[in-house]
Amino acid sequence: MTEYQKNIEVYAHQSTKVGKTQCGDGYFFIETEDYFICVVADGLGSGKYAHEASSAVTEIIEKNHQESVESLMKECNRVLFEKRGAAVSIFKVYFHSREFVYSCVGNIRFYLYTPNGHLIYPLPVSGYLSGRPQVYHTQRFSYEPNSKFLIHSDGFVYQGIKNLLKPYLSVKTISDEIARKFGQSNDDATVIVGSLLS
Repeated sequence: MTEYQKNIEVYAHQSTKVGKTQCGDGYFFIETEDYFICVVADGLGSGKYAHEASSAVTEIIEKNHQESVESLMKECNRVLFEKRGAAVSIFKVYFHSREFVYSCVGNIRFYLYTPNGHLIYPLPVSGYLSGRPQVYHTQRFSYEPNSKFLIHSDGFVYQGIKNLLKPYLSVKTISDEIARKFGQSNDDATVIVGSLLS
């Protein structure tokens, strides 16, 4: 679990598929003065080769996070050539313009709830990244201060995510609830929840 407390408050939870020693999911996030960027990668299958694929994605984002989301999706696809492949979701929050940019290929879910209860649920492109030519759908949204977000791989199953993100619940409370239900799974699982403070 990780927490930042400047322009954003964020918590991450991850578990490995029962019987495996390496998690096939990967994630990375970082906050700078100007933006916050987060990536979740779900390597196909599980174990060593899924881990190798998701790690390639998170490493390229860590090295190049200043680039645009569009460019980063292309870089992720490039580094997955001749690897297992991965579902990849990237979003980047620009604090000064109060805008976030989102792109996803594969079965990773993202939700953003505004303080007045409005839900933004951008749909991903089906498939996965593997180095082959790929279509990217990059979306831009404005956000209000204190909006909450949740992003998760398909290994995280939770009934009633909308209720979980109710405006009166703090992000820490939500994170604690996720942790309480975050047991061993038949799949690798990653979930990141946060609040855009400004």
